[in-house]
Amino acid sequence: MASRFHSSLLLLPLFFAAAVFAGCHPSDHTALLSIRDALTEPSLGVFSSWTGSECCSRWHGVSCDPKTGRVADLSLRGESEDPILTRSGLMTGKFSPSVCRLSSLSSRIIADWKQISGPIPSCIPSSLPSLRILDLIGNRLSGPLPSDIGRLCHLTVLNVADNQISGKIPRSLPSLSSLMHLDLSNNLISGPILMG
Repeated sequence: MASRFHSSLLLLPLFFAAAVFAGCHPSDHTALLSIRDALTEPSLGVFSSWTGSECCSRWHGVSCDPKTGRVADLSLRGESEDPILTRSGLMTGKFSPSVCRLSSLSSRIIADWKQISGPIPSCIPSSLPSLRILDLIGNRLSGPLPSDIGRLCHLTVLNVADNQISGKIPRSLPSLSSLMHLDLSNNLISGPILMG
């Protein structure tokens, strides 16, 4: 009897850990809802699964770190190469600065929606230190790249092609020491990439 009781006690932490990671960390949940509320996608139902609290397991395009339960990846593609979406669609709205509250985010893909507009939030370099992929191709984003984008020392992919981004190439860009893929094409960006 005593050994059965002790075995049950040993399983309690596992039960509570599973319960915690099935749901969303409260600040991640709030940030994701703010991101959703800044966007409108009427035809494909991209956000139809974004209800309830289980964002790590049930929300389309959201995945979490299995160790921490924090949102690690946010991937929403507008083109039909996404296996869940059978056709292309249009999404309108703004790129919400609430993304900066997803402090464990390592991959951010909001690509090929054609109508998402506004600036890239300037808080990204200081708030998302683990970011490895920033893929925003094929929208209508405008304004400059964040001037301190070079702070993203883990960034391997920076793809902002086919937008309306303007201004000078940030002086900090060469500081992206892990960068393997850079695409700034089809924008209004000017100036050289200043090395060293």
